[in-house]
Amino acid sequence: MARAGPPTLAPEETELKLRIAPEALARLARHPLLKPLRRARSRTTTLVSTYFDTADESLARAGVALRLRRDGKRWVQTVKGPRDGAHGAGLSTRTEFEWPVAGRALDPLRFAVTPFRRELGKAQRHGVVPRYTTEIRRTTIPLAFPDSTHALLCIDTGEVRTEGDGPRLRAPIHEIEIELEAGDPARLFELAHALAGDVPLALEPLSKAERGFALRHPVTPAPVRAKDAALPAKMAAGAAIAAIIRNCLAQIEANASGLLTDDDPEWTHQMRIGVRRLRACLSLARRGFATARVEPVRVELRWLAHALGPARDFDVFSTQTLPAFRAAVTRGSDAAPLDPALRALATRAAARRREARVAARAAVASPRFLRLVLAAGALAAAPGVDVPEGDAQALERPAREFARPLLKRRHRALLALGTNLAHAAPEARHAARLAAKKLRYAAEFFAPLFAKKRTRSYLKALAALQEELGAWNDAAVAAQLAGELAGADAPAAAAFSGWAAALGSARAGALDTTWQAFSDARPFWAKAR
Repeated sequence: MARAGPPTLAPEETELKLRIAPEALARLARHPLLKPLRRARSRTTTLVSTYFDTADESLARAGVALRLRRDGKRWVQTVKGPRDGAHGAGLSTRTEFEWPVAGRALDPLRFAVTPFRRELGKAQRHGVVPRYTTEIRRTTIPLAFPDSTHALLCIDTGEVRTEGDGPRLRAPIHEIEIELEAGDPARLFELAHALAGDVPLALEPLSKAERGFALRHPVTPAPVRAKDAALPAKMAAGAAIAAIIRNCLAQIEANASGLLTDDDPEWTHQMRIGVRRLRACLSLARRGFATARVEPVRVELRWLAHALGPARDFDVFSTQTLPAFRAAVTRGSDAAPLDPALRALATRAAARRREARVAARAAVASPRFLRLVLAAGALAAAPGVDVPEGDAQALERPAREFARPLLKRRHRALLALGTNLAHAAPEARHAARLAAKKLRYAAEFFAPLFAKKRTRSYLKALAALQEELGAWNDAAVAAQLAGELAGADAPAAAAFSGWAAALGSARAGALDTTWQAFSDARPFWAKAR
């Protein structure tokens, strides 16, 4: 919406963006879910927007967009800033300034009233030119929700194209934007969740300007690893958990397209880590968030984890464990009799790996996956809704006060499981591995609230312990998979079981060492004496 005059406060644009199949555009506009929400007649117009930048695209690289848009006879100049920390699950929140202008020329005097005056001023001195243009046919449907939340549902179809020197590059645009005007952003997620049940929708992580930039600067996507959520030291517990949920969702979303289109097993690995992190985060949310809102998301995450687990297990078995085992037995004197059995095992494993990948891709491509992400996004958008008064007060406590007793309990629970792990029963090591994983996720979630110098050594010792326990678990899983593939009584399965046991014996010293290092590490959340 245009904002006349120089803004005195930094206004925000909050919108949920989703791709839509072109053939579903008309069906969406007539969807019965929208009828009771319409507060005015829809409006269809053609928007032609030109994005300006320097030749080296310094604004885009700084996350700033400078746009001039023609809407009928009106011209509007817009400056948008980078996404803030509240983005995720298709939602983005950005600082946005808009002014009506007299014609098709930029008004540089407006730059001075934005927080991006330095970037814009430098770009102006170097010269800004048209870089991308979008031509969009937009249908805007004003919505009013029962809680007085107001939003605009924008149905966009058109294209983005490059301007200036070089070949003219184009890409189609078919998307919806649900833009919050006033009220609760959770309503945006709820509407999208309901629509996704029968309209083919998908997450759209890129803005129109970012898609223009990508036309000129295509990059080879890479699997995305976990990153710390931005948690200011004085953040409230509810806001911190919401930020962690969004952070976990960002990792899940970022690996979805790669998992669907690329055979690199790392996509599956990193998405699975994102799912595990989000499940761990929701176990924290149970202490303050409404059970009726958390539990459905936990159920769906369990479904997704079960879809990804076999794909990851067979990736590891086929690409890491089986080659390591074959290399080990090749050095032995009795390798020749096992060779035919191992070749047959590799063939069966490859077939099961393909089946598991197909199943994982089907899950991630399904409407159920999108609805899961949107439901988790709604949870993060309104963390304090429908909770008892006592829990609501707990969510308002400083996050550090919330984190300290939780981390202390999990630290003690792991210490209680650590007696002589190298020679303990497999079930005891498995329990310790799960406790280490739960502690590590919680410690990494809340580490940004504490001084980095204090967290570094503890997290390093905990990560080493979890990885060591994970290596023992990988060997046990490999023996189990070999039994499933070859038959429990087959020579290859027996050889795998023996190898796994020998591997554990060889790592006993390493496990003792990593356990001692963890036991000696000072918890970073402990208050100074």
